Amino acid sequence: MIAPPKPELVTVNIDGKEIAVPKGTNVIEAARLVGVDVPHYCYHPKLAIVGNCRMCLVEMGMPAVDPATKAPVIDPATGKQKINWIPRPQIGCGTNAAPGLHIRTNTPMVKDCREGVMEFLLINHPLDCPICDQAGECKLQEQATGYGRGYSRFIEQKNVKPKRTQLGPRVTLDDERCVLCSRCIRFSRDIAKDDVLGFIDRGSHSTLTCYPGKKLENNYSLNTVDICPVGALTSTDFRFKMRVWFLKQTNSIDTESSVGANTVVWSREGAIYRITPRRNDEVNDTWMADTGRVLYKQVKADNRLTSVKINGADSGLDIAVNAAAELFKAGSVAIVGSGRSSVEEQFLTRKLATTLKAPAHLVSRVGEGDRLLISADRNPNVRGALVTGLIAALPSAQLTELAAQIDAGKVKTVVSVGEDLAAAGLSAAQLAKVAIVYLGTYANETSAAARVVLPTLTVFEKGGTFVNQQFRVQKFLKAVPGAEGATDDLVVLAKLVAAAGGGSVPSEINTLWKTIAAEVPALGTMTFANLPETGLLLDATPWSALPFAEGETLHYKPTKAAQLVVGS
Repeated sequence: MIAPPKPELVTVNIDGKEIAVPKGTNVIEAARLVGVDVPHYCYHPKLAIVGNCRMCLVEMGMPAVDPATKAPVIDPATGKQKINWIPRPQIGCGTNAAPGLHIRTNTPMVKDCREGVMEFLLINHPLDCPICDQAGECKLQEQATGYGRGYSRFIEQKNVKPKRTQLGPRVTLDDERCVLCSRCIRFSRDIAKDDVLGFIDRGSHSTLTCYPGKKLENNYSLNTVDICPVGALTSTDFRFKMRVWFLKQTNSIDTESSVGANTVVWSREGAIYRITPRRNDEVNDTWMADTGRVLYKQVKADNRLTSVKINGADSGLDIAVNAAAELFKAGSVAIVGSGRSSVEEQFLTRKLATTLKAPAHLVSRVGEGDRLLISADRNPNVRGALVTGLIAALPSAQLTELAAQIDAGKVKTVVSVGEDLAAAGLSAAQLAKVAIVYLGTYANETSAAARVVLPTLTVFEKGGTFVNQQFRVQKFLKAVPGAEGATDDLVVLAKLVAAAGGGSVPSEINTLWKTIAAEVPALGTMTFANLPETGLLLDATPWSALPFAEGETLHYKPTKAAQLVVGS
């Protein structure tokens, strides 16, 4: 792997503190590096600069030089080079770091500017923080406290604007709370490529709206809610469901495709209330698709499997594992793994296949990619199956080879790890010819036909790792307790391996990783506990030439999310 070139560093001075930053770094970001907060509303690190709100006004200066000789002008009082300060405040968001740049963020002029901006923003803003859905994560609320005067000189009636406007199927607008930062407009135009939002009217009567005949209904619309600094844009699904300060945040991964967008799961007392994106500049910037935000609803799906069964009758886990072991003794076993399983689960699935001397199959899921954060590969972890050695080649969508082996009488028992065999192409007659051991989360045709059913957990009820389309190993953590009657997949797989004669293998994830590191060369230097939140990139050379869906190849080179081409 070729190391990226080192950026050119320049030294800037912020409130008397000097810091070296890459040339071109935004002043707001540079100030953050020295622990200085420059308040802002319209600025966002992943969006174009517009300078709407003026909240980030700072004093700015450059080292003085003689116009004729270009020699530094020395201040006789200090003996240092004199700084020429611009007489009027400048917006921090519209300024990038340059050699010798000086910034002041705490002078009386800056303080007065911030108080004036806050006063203007609050003139028509409803003062109803206790009932606002944004309370607890509202930048206007925070900055009014930190940078406002604490009183208003405005005594007229506030302007009345539309409330509870449905901009689209998932986003609700309260226009009275909008501060005209235009973040949502820029995101829709520049990132989602759906230029549907805009301002109408002028002055204090300006309102946000959709263009005539259009709606905010693209698959990335809820990102506008994430980046709205106030309570103007809210998620229709999450709106008034729970106060955010009651919610626990758990890092996770979007499992709807191989992109592996980083997410945060928000939960309380075992219930999940929303999913939001987590920043990872090498994978998804700060965005995620709307479709990934509702995946948490699968935790309480009506068709969840919650009881172990043998031949349709309720049983205990160990009894069912022994029943599966009896089926294994007849030989002629085939294993169907899953691209939705974690690396750890795929490793134990491979252990089971090796112990039983059984061929391992995988089911692919291919759809149309959107060239942003939904890839053509709709499995989150096909690459994990390649890395762990569960499979040696890319899978197909239909289990045609397994179907032929069943018809030929070469397979008597099929172990399915989370896959509906009927959806993968096996007929009801073929399912009836074999004894099925099914590990899964939801009832389907396979669970109905199975001799042994072992209920397992959703991705939100367990921890593990996925390998995304860049061959980046990323971990997800347990957000809520598992459903009653369901067992962690690692525990079930470890018991099956032991019952099949494969010996004792760890089922606790940190301990299991010691075994994985010892047996999987590509993962030999890693541990689960030390895996960084942004993931680790693997050397994908052994698999880089494999063809993929719709002519796509398995990606290795990391790219910025704004340039990702992950769909067909």
